[in-house]
Amino acid sequence: MRIRRVVTTRAGGSSRPPYESFNLGAGVGDDPAAVAANRNRLADELGLGRDRLVWMEQVHGRNAEIVDGPRPTAVEATDALVTTEPGLALVALCADCVPVLLADPAAGVVGAAHAGRVGARIGVLLATLRAMTEAGAALDRIEVLLGPSVCGACYEVPVAMQTDVERHLPGSACRTRGGTPGLDLRAGLWRQLADAGVAKIGVDPRCTVEDPTLFSHRREGTTGRLAAVTWLERSDAA
Repeated sequence: MRIRRVVTTRAGGSSRPPYESFNLGAGVGDDPAAVAANRNRLADELGLGRDRLVWMEQVHGRNAEIVDGPRPTAVEATDALVTTEPGLALVALCADCVPVLLADPAAGVVGAAHAGRVGARIGVLLATLRAMTEAGAALDRIEVLLGPSVCGACYEVPVAMQTDVERHLPGSACRTRGGTPGLDLRAGLWRQLADAGVAKIGVDPRCTVEDPTLFSHRREGTTGRLAAVTWLERSDAA
């Protein structure tokens, strides 16, 4: 089974400042018509039906839901999706949080998760792995991409918050570029996945704060959202 993964940038869309221009987030104050046009363009560019993208009402939680077909609206109160349905694309939206794309090609199972500080701390990725194994995946076959997010050098937090997150997500504590307490969520998630038995873990090194081609809430405040998308390619696809 062929796995497809795509991470968008902010270029090429219909949104006006401060969301310019390929904002895919529907809940950030952007013109709904522009967001709809951007989402339609995403589906068209990926060669998927416009109803084949499944979105989440991301709430910084740890609910992971298995979906088996299109949804007319975003899946409520969910920060991770899993499917075995070919041609059904799962979407995680982020603007500093870590988008995570997972797959077991042999079993034909894919997952997408939104892992911000709160979600990572309370185990959204562990919930995603459980949902994937429930759907037939095996931990030692799962492949993971940790997408672009704020890096540890840019993510300054109070020392109490750093200590709390490190206790729940070991490996995430770091020092920022300025020598202050920081969090490297991708490092903590990498360790959590490895400890869970996942052997194939890739990391997109881009920092959303440092890279102007990506959306960053920490850099800009009001801004759009990039999308990390994964799906199983249909066997009859070209």
